Amino acid sequence: MTAKQHVKQLLDFIDKSPSPWHAVASIEAAIEAFQFVRLNETAKWQLQAGGRYYVVRDDSSIVLFVLGHKAPAESGFKIVGAHTDSPGFRIRPNAATVSDGIARLGVEIYGGPILATFADRDLSLAGRISYSDEKGNLAYKLVRFDRPLLRLPNLAIHMNRSVNEDGLKLHKQNELLLLFAQLTGDQLPQPYFMALLEQVAGIGATQILSWDLAVYDTQKGTFWGANQEFYADSQIDNLASCHAGLQALLDDTILNNAGSTLVCAFFDHEEIGSESHIGAGGSFLSDVLQRISIATSLEREDTARALAQSFLISADMAHAYHPNFPSSYDADHKVFVNKGPVIKSNANRRYSSESVSTARFIQWCEEAGVPHQRYSHRSDLPCGSTIGPIASAKLGIRSIDVGCPMWAMHSIRESAGVQDHDYMIKVLKRFFSD
Repeated sequence: MTAKQHVKQLLDFIDKSPSPWHAVASIEAAIEAFQFVRLNETAKWQLQAGGRYYVVRDDSSIVLFVLGHKAPAESGFKIVGAHTDSPGFRIRPNAATVSDGIARLGVEIYGGPILATFADRDLSLAGRISYSDEKGNLAYKLVRFDRPLLRLPNLAIHMNRSVNEDGLKLHKQNELLLLFAQLTGDQLPQPYFMALLEQVAGIGATQILSWDLAVYDTQKGTFWGANQEFYADSQIDNLASCHAGLQALLDDTILNNAGSTLVCAFFDHEEIGSESHIGAGGSFLSDVLQRISIATSLEREDTARALAQSFLISADMAHAYHPNFPSSYDADHKVFVNKGPVIKSNANRRYSSESVSTARFIQWCEEAGVPHQRYSHRSDLPCGSTIGPIASAKLGIRSIDVGCPMWAMHSIRESAGVQDHDYMIKVLKRFFSD
């Protein structure tokens, strides 16, 4: 498969995944043809060598694994970790309000989005609703408005004369409400919004009890550039890493010849710190690895031996050099789009990379015929973080933080290089086959 074909698959994956809940559903659909068996956390697990399994927790985090033919105590776990969530807006519980006949939805900011990029976009809603079914049982359903439903119009420059000098600044409480309808005098905003939810879900408004709804951009992903060497979409950070890990795992040669136990762990809530029962700071991954050990009759010491031989690649996007803003980068650590995966380092352990894990990743790149780059953040700017340090510390295993370089991280419309995605898939395949 060519690099462009891989990215076309990625864009389709992102466009089918407007929320973390949809992302996990898209992953489930992708693995359906590969004989993966879904495991229930409330049931007893029975696993077989060579078996393919996955576990979903709370609909937006998923761990997939292929049980290797070698005992975990002898070969460890090879883990690729990434996250399913992206920064943006989430709809409040008492969402709808009206002002001078214009209905608006109140939002909370999720993570650290670039707020100005949400202005003047064709926005809509996607996520999960919880409802009471016909028998009174609690049930859940994914919902998605496939059409532009919401908008955050800019204030005209005639009322904001300094916007081009000072930048667009939006008050987080008062100026982020999203416009969605023009109501007549007798229409109330919340019942009107509930009627829209009823329509898209096919469930009576009185049955709907609560929701997790994310705001998403309806514009589909695309290739761009004189030679179509770049691509743009929402949620590249970090669905691109999820897709790369998944494509590496689903290689037939790797699936059929797994010696070590191979794991893809994709978590929700990374953008807000990972401290939840489904985040990398929770017990999800450690629970799965522990239950693999139990199901394969490993003693406690063997489990510790397995973890001591394990390795985690934390895959999250990296900051590509932007030629319009050269002062924002350390001059000796500029990384470039389409020049290969980036090894991210930070002395204060905002990234989990260290010399040994870095050397091993460089070897895998060389063996895969893939170039690599090294990134370090400017010392006078706060550095972001990833699931790497969190999961590595919780499990006690060696880890590295890597990612494909990209522009406009945390914008509603991000960009990256076509070749880099292909490079990342190749090196992750090498990791899984080592």
